[in-house]
Amino acid sequence: MPHIPRSAAVSAVVATALAAGLLATTATASGVSGASAEGARVHDIQGTTRLSPLMGQQVSDVPGIVTGVRGYGSKGFWIQDTRADGDRATSEGIFVYTSSAPTVKTGDAVKVSGTVTEYVPGGASSGNQSLTQITKPTVTVESSGNALPAPVTVDAKSVPSAYAPKGDPAAGNSVNALPLKPRSYALDHYESLEGMNVRVGSSRVVGATDPYSELWVTVKPHESATGRGGARYGSYGSQNTGRLQIQQLAPVSEQPFPKADVGDVLTGGAEGPLDFNQFGGYTLTARTLGKIADKGLEREKTRPQRKGELAVATYNVENLDPGDPQAKFDALASAVVTNLAAPDIVALEEIQDNNGAKNDGTVAADQTLKKFTDAIVAAGGPRYDWRTVDPQNNKDGGEPGGNIRQVFLFNPERVSFTDRGAGDATTATGVVRAGKDAALTHSPGRIAPADAAWTNSRKPLAGEFSFRGRTVFVIANHFASKGGDESLTSHHQPPVRSSETQRVRQGEAVNSFVREIRAVRKDADVLVVGDINDFEFSATTKALEAGGALRAGIKTLPRSERYSYVFQGNSQVLDQILVSPGVGPFRYDSVHVNAEFAEQNSDHDPQVVRFKP
Repeated sequence: MPHIPRSAAVSAVVATALAAGLLATTATASGVSGASAEGARVHDIQGTTRLSPLMGQQVSDVPGIVTGVRGYGSKGFWIQDTRADGDRATSEGIFVYTSSAPTVKTGDAVKVSGTVTEYVPGGASSGNQSLTQITKPTVTVESSGNALPAPVTVDAKSVPSAYAPKGDPAAGNSVNALPLKPRSYALDHYESLEGMNVRVGSSRVVGATDPYSELWVTVKPHESATGRGGARYGSYGSQNTGRLQIQQLAPVSEQPFPKADVGDVLTGGAEGPLDFNQFGGYTLTARTLGKIADKGLEREKTRPQRKGELAVATYNVENLDPGDPQAKFDALASAVVTNLAAPDIVALEEIQDNNGAKNDGTVAADQTLKKFTDAIVAAGGPRYDWRTVDPQNNKDGGEPGGNIRQVFLFNPERVSFTDRGAGDATTATGVVRAGKDAALTHSPGRIAPADAAWTNSRKPLAGEFSFRGRTVFVIANHFASKGGDESLTSHHQPPVRSSETQRVRQGEAVNSFVREIRAVRKDADVLVVGDINDFEFSATTKALEAGGALRAGIKTLPRSERYSYVFQGNSQVLDQILVSPGVGPFRYDSVHVNAEFAEQNSDHDPQVVRFKP
């Protein structure tokens, strides 16, 4: 259950409904003194906070013009009152939830009677803000073909630079009951326009078109701009207030949604009701949508390693299994050969077992790896060898039955793997002294697989390599996902990052293992690579770097280039390579081949580091 604002005095009945995603169906909120449903207009229903003062009450003959109709998904329509109250905090628009395909049309003048509710997309456990709506409606159409209310323009001038107020500590850090300040905070500004007809002008795309027919734009052209047209997420305080998700009201079967990459421009902008949904927060549901101006974003290519340089890469290949189309294998292989310049060592994440998500106890992945390495050869690359440790069935998280794991690919013409009593899923590798060098007791082996830090998560894979007579240790990781964390638009401010606790413990475990290696040989070359699932400024990265054991390589890049993933229009770091102090001068590259593009072979960009051991 979320923390319910005390000042809203929400009843236990309301709280129970909230847990199911519907805040108030039979009870009322008494946070606004004298709130009355009689003769209520839209702005009376919306009120001056995020929760309606008429929550749970019946309203009758609420007037408005239909500004948009949605006949799929959450079916219903939006109305907007043409007689505004002049209060910036109160929206003049609202969603009417019909549950079945609406019969009204855009431009109809209607009167709506029904129950005022607050719906939480994703349910209360998501932490999402709620959407004020009228449910179980009775609708009277009074006239048709009316002019729509003029749209409110959302642009760089109108959206504040501060993202959200701090939540009320007495209400569990919730902002729900705080008075809206649309001139001070971006989230308050968007909330004050919830349900209203809004527009954005020509805007740069900062989140490519996804499989669900949505993209992200920014109305602030200079806000945290990357060199390739994105909006970089550089700290917990730089949420990039100009981001806005764009969908369309017309189903894609009737009107194809435009395909856009990061850096393209939505020319002509978009206009339609401002919605709030589970997977993007405030969303412009476009009634009219402009065209995409292709700016020609190209997939990057890193340089080949030079004589004496060792190239080590990490690549999350997104649930790769033999059942995937050959085209996916070929595209990923081409990226390894062409875009990554055939690194000497490639740590892969999300290699699934031989039958993918079929949940029958299969854990081996040799067929997956043979198909992939064959594709690399066909693309003109080397014949990579591989090492891995098969997980226990369904013990490492990910897609049930898929048994994802980390794998080392290595080019035996350039580097050799030191096999030392290969470990299994439950056996921990350790560190011993071998002459003047450190050595692993199991190579490949898993780091502390019984540690609670790795419960239902991928265990780190450690391997010992030799390059030109020098030992190099590589630890491949795939830390716990961010699933369960609240979005930036959460009603808790700051949002709750519940998954971070496990990743910090994982970071501490890997840091401890690196220290064990360095305790034997201080100048050992150790690389910690993989999908860390956390930012370069996060507590997880700090746990990995603690005591100077490691350094996050991505921090050596210019700030505008520090990203490997794009989520909700924010270009951010999830994939990392960290190096020990023994690793001499190195060159780091985040190779942007996937995350910024509508057509992806993975949703992650690979990382590569080159150095002379």
